[in-house]
Amino acid sequence: MRAFLREFISLFKTAFLVLILIFGSCFCFATDIEGSEIKGEPCAFSEVWGYVMEGLENEFDAKSPITDVGYFSATVNTYGELVGVPKRSKIPSSYKGRVHLVTSCDGRSLSHFAISPDFPLREKLISDLVREAEGFDGLQIDYEYIPGRDAQNFLTFLEEIRKRLPRGKIFSVAVPARMRTISDDIYHYPKIAALCDRVFIMAYDEHWSTSAPGSIASMDWCKKIASYAKTVIPAEKLVIGLPSYGRTWGRTWNRAFYHSGVKRIWRENGKPEIKRTKGIPHFSFTVPVSVTCYYEDDYSLVERCRMYEQMGIGKIGFWRVGFEESSFWKWIKIVPERKSLVRAIFHQTKREGQGNFDFVLALQTLR
Repeated sequence: MRAFLREFISLFKTAFLVLILIFGSCFCFATDIEGSEIKGEPCAFSEVWGYVMEGLENEFDAKSPITDVGYFSATVNTYGELVGVPKRSKIPSSYKGRVHLVTSCDGRSLSHFAISPDFPLREKLISDLVREAEGFDGLQIDYEYIPGRDAQNFLTFLEEIRKRLPRGKIFSVAVPARMRTISDDIYHYPKIAALCDRVFIMAYDEHWSTSAPGSIASMDWCKKIASYAKTVIPAEKLVIGLPSYGRTWGRTWNRAFYHSGVKRIWRENGKPEIKRTKGIPHFSFTVPVSVTCYYEDDYSLVERCRMYEQMGIGKIGFWRVGFEESSFWKWIKIVPERKSLVRAIFHQTKREGQGNFDFVLALQTLR
């Protein structure tokens, strides 16, 4: 009898292992190249922004859960003229969301001459921006090189644009990451929020091409940024940006990569061990110089999205469309703003151990 039981157990174990080999993929919701498993429900947000580069429209899938496209970008040239305005018609007609014209201005000197009321360039630039925005659902100002002494000029520049934009146009401003209020800050969150409809916080590039190697946006760093932003920017105006790209560090290797590029260099260099620092994947290899790569994958992006969702952030955005794996988008869903708020309250009460009672009360107050 015991011999029979031993034989039965052995056969059962063998059969069980065979079933796992055959159907194992059914037990895993999603994995990336490292095999890190993603479980649970998709993250829910009322708005999801995605930047699309002019000339790379083919990287944008109109079926992805993106409510707002930031079309990058109309630039200011050496003479202070607005050039390179993308044509909205290049965005697939099947896309039913909003498309925003994004404008950028590279260089501190150029930014000074473009926004200072002491020069005639400003008036013409404002008029051109308002005119070109007519064919879009909104206009975004992404001026990242404002000189310190032009802080007030920048605010009046934004104020003038806001006055001239037709009613219904969404006016947004992209700002760098902050964890606290800085004295004489050029990008003063509350002051800018008062002049626009959306404040897009670029919560990435914690580490950059000339810095020491590290996460492009570590979880703790992002949490501090979001926590501060919530205290000074109205929830309906706050959009938190996420990176979807990777970056390498090493002599002649300081560059950014698509996720597909990260996978390629990982394979081509012997599939080095991948480690995670609080959810963020990274690896190193030698060719013959030492190279370190930090990047984002489905797992880290979903983890960051869930963190923001649980913090009550209802709007997020990505720099940029095309860097990510297409498989990521199944972990994002769009919900009405009120439902997004209810989910945030649920996560908050769950973390604080108050159970379903507060959640029911929250539902009643939102009716």
